[in-house]
Parts: sequence; structure tokens; C-alpha cells
Amino acid sequence: MRELKSVEEKILDRALYLIGKNRSLNISIRAISKEAGVNVSAINYYFRTKEEMLRQAKELYVANTLSITAILENGELGPEEKFLYAANEIMEYIIRYPGIDVLLRDAREKDDEISVKVLKVSEEMTEGLNHILDSLLKGAKDISCKHIIFWSAINYPVEDNPFMKYSAVLNDRKNRMAYIKLLLAMLRQ
Repeated sequence: MRELKSVEEKILDRALYLIGKNRSLNISIRAISKEAGVNVSAINYYFRTKEEMLRQAKELYVANTLSITAILENGELGPEEKFLYAANEIMEYIIRYPGIDVLLRDAREKDDEISVKVLKVSEEMTEGLNHILDSLLKGAKDISCKHIIFWSAINYPVEDNPFMKYSAVLNDRKNRMAYIKLLLAMLRQ
């Protein structure tokens, strides 16, 4: 996941966090300014309108999703490394922005340029990871079911989920990587 380099990116980061936390795009500028530690005028300065800020938040989502796709396309990594690193990035992204599915749901409901882009990069990343998973599970039975298990296992425990007793363990990268390795070993059985 890319690092934040400016006040503008920090505002977008916190807007994405609140979108997930509130499970809605309907978040107030005041709530975003409080979460980002900036005054309301800074948000108005950088974005002029809430709609523009949300558009740029979607652009940040696109950039982060493309960074995951870049891992999948990295010719210097083997298939298992690509799988582990990309799954880790997805989990980290969901932890940082709980409920990111709100952006995807909104994109499916709209037909504007940024929504099309959000869906396109999400689909490309998913297809890339599914392709690598297929190669890692070559010859295994019930591959379709194993795909469902994989996607459930990397999404559910790190979503903003009050029922997951052990999900805090996955906040640590080392623990997440161990979890993903164990998941892959189980899927290969």
C-alpha cells in the first residue's frame, strides 16, 4: 500500500476510513476534518466540494488496487510469493479501510468514469489473484469452493466485524503472513 505524502492524501485516507466505518459515502466534512486532524477550510482548499473529495478518494482506492496488481505482475517473484504478498496487501487495505465494499457498491450503482475505473481495477486484481491461486492449486479438487474459502478467509476476519474474537491478531504483518501461508497450505490439501 502506498504511503501518504501530503495533507491532501491524509484527508483522503481518513475519508476512506470513515466511509468504511460508517458503511456509507454520506459522511460529513466536519467528521472528516476531525478524523484527519485538519480544519474544514483545508478540505475546502484541497477539494472545493465533497463530491470532488469522494472522487479523489476513489482515485486513491484505484492507486492502492493497482499497487496490488503490480505485485501480481512482478516477474521477479514466484507465484507463491505473489500470492502471499498480494493477499497480505488486500488484508492490510481492508484493515485500514474497514468496509471498503461501500466504494465498490457505489461504483456498481453509477456509470461515471471513476466508478468504471474502480470496478475495472478491482476486477483485474481479483482475476490476477484467482489465476495465481489456480496455478498454486493445480490438480486440486473443488477449486471453485477453494476460491470461495480463500476470498472469505481474507475478507471476513479483517472487516469491521465485532464477532471476530481473534481478528486483532491479523493487524500485525508477521501474523497475517503466517495466516495466509496456513490458509494456502489448507487449500492445497
